[in-house]
Amino acid sequence: PSAFEEVCACVKKSACAPGDGYTRLIIEKPFGHDSESFAKLQKATSSLFPEDSLFRIDHYLGKEIVLNLVTLRFGNQIFEPLWNRDNIKHVQIVFKEDLGTGGRGGYFDQSGIIRDIMQNHLLQVLLWLAMEPPAALDRAHVQQEKCKLLKAIRTLTLEHCFLGQFGRGSWKLKGETHEEPGYLDDPGVPKDSRCPTFAAVALQIDNDRWRGVPFLMRAGKGLDERMAEVRVTFKEKAYNALVPGSGNELVMRIQPDEAIYLKVHNKLPGWEQDRSVPVVLDMSYANSFPGGYVADAYERMFLNTAKGEGSLFVGSDELHEAWRIFTPLLKEIDESSKVKPIVYPFGVRVPEGMDAFAKRYGIIMGESWQEGLACLKQDPEKLQKVFNKLDKDGDGLLDHDEIKDFARQFNDGREPTDRQLARIIDRLDIDGDGLLNFQEISQGVESIRRSCVDDSSMDHSSWSEGGGSP
Repeated sequence: PSAFEEVCACVKKSACAPGDGYTRLIIEKPFGHDSESFAKLQKATSSLFPEDSLFRIDHYLGKEIVLNLVTLRFGNQIFEPLWNRDNIKHVQIVFKEDLGTGGRGGYFDQSGIIRDIMQNHLLQVLLWLAMEPPAALDRAHVQQEKCKLLKAIRTLTLEHCFLGQFGRGSWKLKGETHEEPGYLDDPGVPKDSRCPTFAAVALQIDNDRWRGVPFLMRAGKGLDERMAEVRVTFKEKAYNALVPGSGNELVMRIQPDEAIYLKVHNKLPGWEQDRSVPVVLDMSYANSFPGGYVADAYERMFLNTAKGEGSLFVGSDELHEAWRIFTPLLKEIDESSKVKPIVYPFGVRVPEGMDAFAKRYGIIMGESWQEGLACLKQDPEKLQKVFNKLDKDGDGLLDHDEIKDFARQFNDGREPTDRQLARIIDRLDIDGDGLLNFQEISQGVESIRRSCVDDSSMDHSSWSEGGGSP
């Protein structure tokens, strides 16, 4: 960022297209680190080039699922009438990485997870998800609606924020102990760093469509999986008491294994009329568009720049408002010695305390398969019962297909991918034969419980008794 002004000046002086040609500058984030630094950057770039020549990239806007938000909302008839505070209970926008800083801790420590992921990528997802329908899908009209929405979002403070920092973690993998260093073990990170590697914020939008609906945005490194998704939970209505069940959810999986699916309830086949079970209406890109080319986000952004199509890029007015929302919170974090992130073991689903933070906004987050197993450590009979139920052929071994039933309970009822199954088997399979016996499950439960699970937050009686996942 420190070179942007000088580079723009050099391009203006020596590298502009002659005659009737055009010059378009692609600028990659970070667009400053707070309101003041962005204003300085904007003054430098806008003094040299007009706004329609500046293409500020946020590559998340080139991802297929994010692009599909426009089609989902405005190309269908069923969603937009429900897209409001009367029908939506809350929205979660989630980014998770199962990696640390990879030796780049010195760079990361200057920004933190909020500047690196939330103020840009996840906020842009929120804008396309929640903005009013634009008059047209061109640069001017899209940015107009995004700015209207940004101006309606309340400025953030520590009161509506949760912070964490990953520490060391260890676990068994294929029977061998695997250890991961903590954030402070990175040689580029100061030993007293309070830089958050995990953060969650609850955004409130003061407009007629969204007033009272919490948008919970969370992002973190050093967690249990690589995943990004949007989860829209609908409000339960009075008539739902006739057939009890949890609220419907629309989930848009951004990465990996791009998919869109809707969680609904269906009558359980049998004599009882009032028994329902959750089922999934599932559209995965791999199944629905076999052989289809899902372009890399940067490919699309470069192509759109060449075409002069700017609707997927970030305008200066948007960034002014985006920094207005986040700068007070960032200053509190940077300047107050009292702000100390919760240290969490590398590889957990979320840091301890995050579930309680989410509950403040009426949000119950789903559990991981590790937590589901670990809760049975104190009740070997229940663990044996679960194992016997999964062991359909009674041979005392769980194979690939039998483990699928277990994995579905922690995958919204969806068919798990081969990669998801491999992660479970690798974590529990001690002898490396690709099968799991009861002893391996039992030892795996103990290892998981010791390494990364907070017993006090567990209540998983529903699935351990044979029911569905919450």
